[in-house]
Amino acid sequence: MLAEPDSSNEIEMAELRRAQGGDRQAFSRVYQRHHRRTYALCLRLMGHQAKAEDAVQEVYIRVWQKLPQFRFEASFPTWLHRLTVNLVLNELQRQPWWQKVVPLDGIEEPAEPDPGLDGLDRLLPKLPTRTRQVFVLYAIEGYRHDEIATLLKIRPGTSKAQYHRAREMLKEMLS
Repeated sequence: MLAEPDSSNEIEMAELRRAQGGDRQAFSRVYQRHHRRTYALCLRLMGHQAKAEDAVQEVYIRVWQKLPQFRFEASFPTWLHRLTVNLVLNELQRQPWWQKVVPLDGIEEPAEPDPGLDGLDRLLPKLPTRTRQVFVLYAIEGYRHDEIATLLKIRPGTSKAQYHRAREMLKEMLS
């Protein structure tokens, strides 16, 4: 008889291997384990609840498609995080120019904040898109400015300036 995996990491690896083989129930359990963090990341980067929900659906469609390529060289959460960031940033870049225009006062009008959000997450949607993205990637997700510059196709100095702008705007909103 096979021994049961005794750690959550071993259980997740077994679930991932079953999902790679096409087991939809195993994939559902993987989704249940990770979808909240994926949603939080999408919401922070997009600043809009409905768009974030759509992005999560797209992420997990992509995960299902790409899961057979996952080689267990990195942790699954790291792989999922990178896939999510890339998908969201690519989606935002494909938006028509008129969806990216910032009003003259410099603050985008977000949809009603998700009632389940607290503190900082309630303020993030009020930041301009690029400023919010840089802040989330640097302050919350731990990317370096040179990595952010590559992801967003900007200069590292621009990333630093946008981060500083985000901090100043958030301070003002909190006072």
